[in-house]
Amino acid sequence: MSLHQLVGRALVHLATLDGSRYTVVPGSRFSLKTLGEVVAYASLSAAQLARAVADSPPDAADFAAGSPAPAYEADLFRARRSKAEPLIAEGLSNAAYHLRRCIDHCRYTSSGIVRDLKNHPEHRPPLPRLTHAQYAALDKINRGGARRYAHLRGSRSIRADDGSTVHPTPFALLEKHRLVRVDTQGASLGAQGITVTAAGKFVLEIQRPTAKPPRVPGTVATRDKPDVRRR
Repeated sequence: MSLHQLVGRALVHLATLDGSRYTVVPGSRFSLKTLGEVVAYASLSAAQLARAVADSPPDAADFAAGSPAPAYEADLFRARRSKAEPLIAEGLSNAAYHLRRCIDHCRYTSSGIVRDLKNHPEHRPPLPRLTHAQYAALDKINRGGARRYAHLRGSRSIRADDGSTVHPTPFALLEKHRLVRVDTQGASLGAQGITVTAAGKFVLEIQRPTAKPPRVPGTVATRDKPDVRRR
């Protein structure tokens, strides 16, 4: 079921990307092609997994449950299982291989989109310029995810995966500009999962703070003074 959902979601993303303004960005053809490969590899993996299930002996469940069976039926089942095992192993191996290829092409697609938009800033979507606190909150969520908790008195709290608290003020801006996604399917008093969206990951990439140049040892920063000479 999860594989079929993966195929469906990949198809939706491919259709959305193909109908977006991204198609006019130079280099976008590569990302569209790799996303199409995600659909293909996910479909192959689902088909091979279904084939492995079909090759499994149909009466395996009865024997696994310990139901008594005549000796000749037990021999027949063992023969079927012996014949099916290499076919099942091959199907599972092929399904796993195509899933790995699917993951690789997801990464190719993501990195390709980021590269294209970095190289052609005129095509970037409007994104907010984050403060240090907002960037730190987004980066913390991106590293391990976060969860939002609703309390009985109506208040909410947000905790990152490492147990630290995410302040609600910078988080409100991240949620407003859809840099994070909140799983609203959770219970009203339960924890709601929070993940970083593609736009949020792009902001993390292009607004990454640069390191300050190291100070030369033994020097002290001083203000420039006018050159005053005695006469």
